[in-house]
Amino acid sequence: MRAAVTGALGIAVAAAFALPAIPTAAATAPAGQPEATACPANLVGKATCYTGRSTDGAYYAIAVPRTWNGSLVVHAHGGPDLGEESDPTRSIGDLERWSVMVDQGYAWAGSSYRRGGYGTRMAAADTEALRRLFVEEFRKPRRTYVHGQSWGGNVAAKVIETYGAEKHGPYDGALLTNGVLGGGSRGYDYRVDLRVVYQYYCQNHPRPSEVPYPLWRGLRADSTMTPTGLRARLQECTGFSSPHDQRTALQQRRLDDILAVTKIPERTLESHLRFATFTFRDIVHHRLGGRNPFSNQDVVYSGSHDDTALNAGVERFSADPTAARDLSYDSDLTGRVSVPVLTLHAIDDPTAFVEHEAAYAASLHGTGRTRHLVQTFTDEHEHSGLSTAEYANSIAALDSWVRTGRKPNPASIASACRRFDATYGTGCFYDPAFTPRSYATRVNPRPGGLTWPALTAKQEKTWGRLPGVGIAP
Repeated sequence: MRAAVTGALGIAVAAAFALPAIPTAAATAPAGQPEATACPANLVGKATCYTGRSTDGAYYAIAVPRTWNGSLVVHAHGGPDLGEESDPTRSIGDLERWSVMVDQGYAWAGSSYRRGGYGTRMAAADTEALRRLFVEEFRKPRRTYVHGQSWGGNVAAKVIETYGAEKHGPYDGALLTNGVLGGGSRGYDYRVDLRVVYQYYCQNHPRPSEVPYPLWRGLRADSTMTPTGLRARLQECTGFSSPHDQRTALQQRRLDDILAVTKIPERTLESHLRFATFTFRDIVHHRLGGRNPFSNQDVVYSGSHDDTALNAGVERFSADPTAARDLSYDSDLTGRVSVPVLTLHAIDDPTAFVEHEAAYAASLHGTGRTRHLVQTFTDEHEHSGLSTAEYANSIAALDSWVRTGRKPNPASIASACRRFDATYGTGCFYDPAFTPRSYATRVNPRPGGLTWPALTAKQEKTWGRLPGVGIAP
């Protein structure tokens, strides 16, 4: 069964940030067919693996287990990776990383997306295109689930809202793990705060001798700064990579103030600053035509040794309404879902704070869809990976919910994990009693900004018809 893959997906408009339309089969050009390839080492003898590239340029990997249960997990990867080309190694690495899904009997398909850089709807379109390719090249699965980790959680949540909103849509459920579920309009506000607070204390990004630029740009478009160079500036200012007794008193005070004000863990300070530098540059310069989607105009910063001086001296700016609109349309979540959604989140996630889950729950509550949501939390401390037993347990819990119609609860899911830990031995760390605090308790709210989800239904319907809406494919 070798058929053509569907092409670009979305809404076609002429502006730079438009998304392409979902074509009919007749309008779709043939794509390169999947070719059999060697599986990652942890799947040798367990599955048949394939790779290929879509007509949109997205590399992908597929694995079909030798003993297939008939269902498919479509994976949305995190990041976003930066760079204009699709990474041919990304999907293979993701297959190896998420091989537990194949180990549990599911076919697996993951896209590298057609390019690097930001674009939630673009990534969602490529994920859906890969699902269609799988159906055409193999067969329609009994059930189809979408799994997203980190920013991929945002992508996967957008997939089920955009392509699975109908009662009999192609997706039967979603698993969102350590997801960035606050959406672009507010999901990066703490990095906006980091960018301006860092510069207030350090004054080296940019230096006084360098060409100035507004900090919401992240970095000048033509800057040659590398992550290594950024790390050197962070070290120069705070001594963050040195032992405590080798930092100067001034470095330690700067570091203490930055961490206290932004509430960012010390161990991920560098990674957050990289995002607020290089990914912000991608969003602003490459996706929004130089327009500013961010605001901190009325934010009151607190926690430093001198809040009055900080609030008087920190750089302030207001978002361009059209840029805020376009970023919101691309990545914010409406909460309008019609399939079971199970989330798994580390309570001490240092990258996508657990309060993202409160933001997502509020979105579903605002649309009366909380019956479709179960959230689980674990006493873990990493972002990029959780216990393998928990991933196996989560996809099994979601599958059971879909097949039986019986909604699980955090306690029942936690109890079931022991069966999978007997196989994987990686531990089960669930805390069924945990409830995250509101997003605003962790991230400074923007007074007068968009309130989600109260306005999202109206905005989603309106903005989808506006020219210039969305992030460029």
